Amino acid sequence: MVLASIWILLAVVGAVLLAIALGVLLGLRRRGSGSATSGAPIARAERIRSLPAFQRAVRRRQAALAGVVALGVLAAVLGGVVAARPIAQKTIQPVSTNRDIMLCLDVSGSMTDVDKEIVSIFDKLADGFKGERVGLTIFNSSAVQVFPLTDDYAFIQEHLSSLMKGLDYSTDIPEQWVGTMNGVGASLIGDGLASCALRFDHADEQRARSIILATDNELNGSPIVTLQEAADYAASKKIRLYTINPVDGIDQPDSKTLADAAAATGGKAYALRETTTVGDIIAQVQKQEATQLKGQATVIWADVPQLWIAALIVVALGFVVLLWRVRL
Repeated sequence: MVLASIWILLAVVGAVLLAIALGVLLGLRRRGSGSATSGAPIARAERIRSLPAFQRAVRRRQAALAGVVALGVLAAVLGGVVAARPIAQKTIQPVSTNRDIMLCLDVSGSMTDVDKEIVSIFDKLADGFKGERVGLTIFNSSAVQVFPLTDDYAFIQEHLSSLMKGLDYSTDIPEQWVGTMNGVGASLIGDGLASCALRFDHADEQRARSIILATDNELNGSPIVTLQEAADYAASKKIRLYTINPVDGIDQPDSKTLADAAAATGGKAYALRETTTVGDIIAQVQKQEATQLKGQATVIWADVPQLWIAALIVVALGFVVLLWRVRL
């Protein structure tokens, strides 16, 4: 423990010492001038002073007066300590209870007509995930992280809005494509899903993790890992996969393969334009038990006056009671 304003305590101690010094000087001055006994003279006073009862009374009063002075000095010092703000270091480690959700968007050419609609769905999902950590990764022949897992929803909304504007395709190479075309081929779904699965942090902790993958599953090239292999990896890490498919109907081979990959992780496939898609995905994700995540430990200085205030109250009450007993 330290004092935030130790000069206040020093000032109080100085004032107390000055008061004691003045009291001693005044007492010596009065004794030297012979004015200490200004009452009426009493005959044979020395006999009264020699009485044991009188001497006991004098000792009790001297002890009481000494106690008054001691309690007064102690109360003043304790008051100075309280006024000087005793503070102590405390280590705070914030703990948040939430789930991790990685949004994963295919930005290949076949998705051009629906990406803006999907980002709008992502925006609604983020609005429904209160307190959850959300991240976004986009991919074509290579994957790019737009923003990492975060529970800063203003930050999330800002980046989703920026991505939405970029999807107007007002330039030959849209901003959101930068870094997504570094590989050979296009729309490498398995590689994109694997990249999204690798974006989760705190790999050594058991947490509720989900990937929401938006793709038409139209592969154009040779990925490093297949969609099923990426889904199996996600399942091994206990990551659930939920897919949003802009292609109507699940009877098509690409749609069925996508649905099977989601089912392999314990997730589910959804159509883009189903009216319940957003609500159903949010409900499915929130069924998973939220887990605690410890934040970075922070050392702060906090006021700790409680003990000193309690001591001051006790000493002040003793001072008042003793004054009443002495009848000063």
